[in-house]
Order: sequence, then structure tokens, then C-alpha cells
Amino acid sequence: MLHLGLGSFHRAHQALYLHQLQQAGDRSWVLAGGNIRPDMADTMAALIQQNGAYTLETVTPQGERTYTRITSIQTVVPHDPALSGLVQLGADANTRIISFTVTEAGYYLDAQDRLDLDFVDLQADVQALKAGGAGSTIYGALTAILRARMQAQAGAVTLLNCDNLRHNGDRSRSGLLQFIELLGDTALLAWVQTHTSSPNAMVDRITPRPTPDVRARVLAATGVDDAAALMGESFIQWVIEDRFVAGRPAWERVGVEMVDSVQAYEEAKIRLLNATHSCIAWAGTLVGYTYIHEGTQDARIRRMAFDYVTDDVIPVLDTPEHPSPINLAQYRDVVLDRFGNPAIADTNQRVAMDGFSKIPGFIAPTIRERLAHGDSIASVAMLPALFLAYLQRWHTGQIHYTYQDQAMDPAVAHAICEAADPVAAFCADATLWGPLANHPRLVAALRTASARVAQFVKDAAP
Repeated sequence: MLHLGLGSFHRAHQALYLHQLQQAGDRSWVLAGGNIRPDMADTMAALIQQNGAYTLETVTPQGERTYTRITSIQTVVPHDPALSGLVQLGADANTRIISFTVTEAGYYLDAQDRLDLDFVDLQADVQALKAGGAGSTIYGALTAILRARMQAQAGAVTLLNCDNLRHNGDRSRSGLLQFIELLGDTALLAWVQTHTSSPNAMVDRITPRPTPDVRARVLAATGVDDAAALMGESFIQWVIEDRFVAGRPAWERVGVEMVDSVQAYEEAKIRLLNATHSCIAWAGTLVGYTYIHEGTQDARIRRMAFDYVTDDVIPVLDTPEHPSPINLAQYRDVVLDRFGNPAIADTNQRVAMDGFSKIPGFIAPTIRERLAHGDSIASVAMLPALFLAYLQRWHTGQIHYTYQDQAMDPAVAHAICEAADPVAAFCADATLWGPLANHPRLVAALRTASARVAQFVKDAAP
């Protein structure tokens, strides 16, 4: 199994599940991994030096900590611009699954799931692959790997998403096929359609960026000075559609849910967890908090998150015609308890990023479905109103950390904030809203919600 993106999430999630399977006696699968961009240099160097092994600290909501030495990553691939190590492994017949973790913006898909070629790095990858090279996007990397695999006649392989994109297997596959079509490589296009599958999957575990404190605690608890140590919450979940074309690990032995469709799990997670997470990060930043647990423990912010889920999300995800297989009210409460865990020390900076992907991906679907039924959107409107207020702070240089947003055009964002009517300009943005842009009920709800946000910030001022 070759994984692209050896970040904290993969190492606290997929690598742990495979480690547990190996510890249970099934060693038929191992992991290899590397990055398609030259990031995380210190962590990658540490993993290479430690032969892929590292320590995972797990923290319960009650603050209990446990330590596990993870050894499932057998090969760590150093980065090079040609991705030669990843391509070589991906073209090996023994590699049966290529998995990857990508941010929402890293798929470069517009509201109609078409590749958005306005992105310079995507354009660069098209040119690089036309010239027979590799790339720095997920499509450029996968295309280089799959082209080499086809040429090596290495057989079928499953492409497995491990990220928060809704319908991630279907949509990444669509993006990949569109990318190959742009290259005019008809032979590769036919091969990928015949020799790969792309199951949808839902993943869940809060995994903050590791801080020096984690390394210090690991050393104190285990005696190992681990430069690749990381920490995650005790909660963990992985739901995968069982559509693998070249075999798979027996993950069900270690708690992975193998299902026919992930859709209900996916919608619950994206709307009840991911959107709520963003709500708390934006609101918390606006009133000066650094960490997610601080905002979650603030009764006003917790109420915003609670009302958003209770008033507007649960009614569209659990209906008499389509009852949810999940107890959504219970799930909501578990999520808020998880977010309130101070031991996680997850930052608003990490969770607040990529708002221009999260509004259309996590929040707009609930607004669209509520409007379609003529229902109120008062509670869900608070989330984009919080993001607009956050964006206005960013515009004036008042966010005390660096805001990262791969899908945002800074010039467009600044123009929204400078407009005579920022709410109307915000609601008119097609990247954020797609077909909902300029909807009169959206604009009206955002005006009311923005006034509530302004009052919330004013009340919180010292």
C-alpha cells in the first residue's frame, strides 16, 4: 500500500489501523509512503532515520494519555521533483493500493466538479505531464505513477482517498480522468478506466499539528526521543466502500467499517463535525481564542454550533423518507465533547484554513436543501457570517496568525471586504456559492446573521 502524503493524519489513522492488523498477526500488507511536495522536511528526515517508525500519543477527553510505537510504514520515500521513488513503487506489481490525503482545495474542482484550470500549479502539471514528467498536484502525481504502472504491465490497483472531500473517490476519479483527457493520452485513459477503482471513504480523527510538547511527553513516558512523534484524540473512525480491484487488508478485524455506501456517514461527518469545527475556529478567532477547546467551552460559541446542527442539519439528514442510520443528536453531542478536550490543544489556525473550499463543501449544501423546502436558514447562516467577519479581519491584517486558503484568490477576497456592501459581495461570489450566488433569501439571512456576529464580538470585547 503506497500512501501519498505522510502528514500527521495519515500516521495517526491509516498507518495505525494497519499497525494494529500487523500486531494481530496479519503481516500480509505493509505501507510505503512519501510526499508529492517538498514539505515537512524535518518530519520526513526523522522518519527516514527511524526507518518509518514513530510514536503516537493518544489522549482521551478525560486527559488520559497512552503511547504506541507504530511500525507499519516500512518504506519512507525521500522527495525529489520527478517523484521517481513514488513512481517506481507505484509501478511495482506488489503495490495493490495507492492511497492519498488531500485538502479539499487540492482537488481543483469547481461547483460542477470540473477541473478549474485557473490554478497555476494545475496548468504547470498539465504541461509537465505532456512532456513526460511528473507533477506537484494529486493528479500530476497519480498520472505519472499510473502511466509507469501501465507501461510496466503491473496490473490493477485501487485508488483510495483518505480525506474530507464528499464523495471523495468518485470526485477524485472524475478529476483524474479529466486531467488525463487534457493530456490527450487515450491509452492511459482507457487503462485507468479498466484497471483501477476509487471507493469512497470517510475518515475521522482529530490530529493537531505536533508541537515540541508532544516530543517531550513521549520522551518522558517512553524514554524515546522521537522527532516524528505526534498526538491524536482517542476517537477514531474509518468507513470504506468495499470496492477494491486488487485485494485489500482485512481491516474489518481492527474496527474499520466496510460498507456498500458511505454517503450517510459522510454527510453526517462533513456537516456535523467538519462544518461545526470551522464554526468554532472562526468564532474563536474573532474573540481572541487560540485553541478549539476554548471556543467549544464558551457557552455562546457552543450554542451557535449546537443550534446549527439541531435546527438546520439534522432535519435535512434524518427525514421520514430517508432516515439516517446514525443517531445524529448523539453524534452531535459526542463531537462537541471531542472538540472541548483541552488535552488535544488543536489550534484555530489549523481548523480555520481553506474557508473558500469549506463554505461550498461543508455548509452550502445544508443552506441549499433548507431553501428548497422553504425552511429557515437562520442557524446555518451564522457559519458563513462568521467566516465573512473572519475574512474582514484578515483583510485588515488583524488575524494574529497566517491564514492559508488554497482556493482563495486574495484579490477577490480583498475586493469582497472593500465593497460598499460586503454581505452582498460575499453572497455574489460563485466560488463560495455556485448556483446559490445572489439568492435573495441567502443575502437576507446573511445580513441578519452578520448583525448577530457583530453583536457577539462586541459583547466579547474586554
